[in-house]
Amino acid sequence: MAFSKIPKISLAQAPTPIDHLPRLGELLGTRNLWVKRDDCTGLGLGGNKTRKLEYLLAEALETGADTVLTVGGLQSNHARQTAAAAARLGLNCELILEPVAGTPKSLYQHSGNVLLNRLFGATLTLAKPGQDGIELMHQRAAALAGEGYTPYCIPVGGSNTTGALGYVQCAREIADWQYQQDTEFDHIILATGSAGTQAGLLAGAALFDLSAQVRGFCVSRTSEDQANLVLNLTRPVFDRLGLSHATLAERIQTDGRYVGPGYGIATEGMIHAVRVTAETEGLLLDPVYTGKAMHGLFDSYQNGTYRPNDKVLFIHTGGAPALFGYETALFEDAKTP
Repeated sequence: MAFSKIPKISLAQAPTPIDHLPRLGELLGTRNLWVKRDDCTGLGLGGNKTRKLEYLLAEALETGADTVLTVGGLQSNHARQTAAAAARLGLNCELILEPVAGTPKSLYQHSGNVLLNRLFGATLTLAKPGQDGIELMHQRAAALAGEGYTPYCIPVGGSNTTGALGYVQCAREIADWQYQQDTEFDHIILATGSAGTQAGLLAGAALFDLSAQVRGFCVSRTSEDQANLVLNLTRPVFDRLGLSHATLAERIQTDGRYVGPGYGIATEGMIHAVRVTAETEGLLLDPVYTGKAMHGLFDSYQNGTYRPNDKVLFIHTGGAPALFGYETALFEDAKTP
């Protein structure tokens, strides 16, 4: 099916801006650093998942769904945007939220995205340590179906073939911007977790002839494991769009050196990147995804992977509401009563 013919509903304020980062670039030794502001998609304080939900919820409505369910970590940005989208569309929303080991123990439990989920009217189910959130979601969906509801389950991060289409659309916006500005990016950088964003960008790059290398900094896996996840998700996206994936595997770039102790666990490099980006550009990253990806970007300039003349685009996937759960990690003096 042609990309433009795939069902989609409008949830995002798009195209999102592409902003130059002169002060941060000067610090890194380049004048060629930009950011794609997908934190500005608008819905429920924005973020990359809104793009995915435009396709996922179009599919849900086609099935006659009246209730959407999804699963994520306690401070999941995807869960928050799903709750906001459901509120806008008049759908019931149930979120299965899993504990994340190693995260702060105070504000993390109830502020940030958790607070926003409640404001959007979602029903929250907190999984116990060791429980499988995906299994709980499907059990709950079966129970709802038995009560006469029509549930629709969304995978972690909205990352399946349908959800990834949101980042094919993002690639189209990047291609349009390049045409208007008469320039081309050499590198596109992002945080990669559930893999839908990277898969969609790779498919979009092929569809709209972007020459940039797409590199994902991992937030939860090794480079190899993440590359396999991205490959297995991207292949069916290519198939759906009628693209050949003969050379796809060699185009997948993942870097797992900046995960630290684990998903959602603060690292010194992440803290440094979040604070420097805020202090130089007034730009708020998040502690789980973009902060770790920006740490990787800092190192890429410092070790010569990226040169001053390379044109680099950083995809800001959002997540700043989670900052409020990480105060004690970001500032040492916050630990003092």
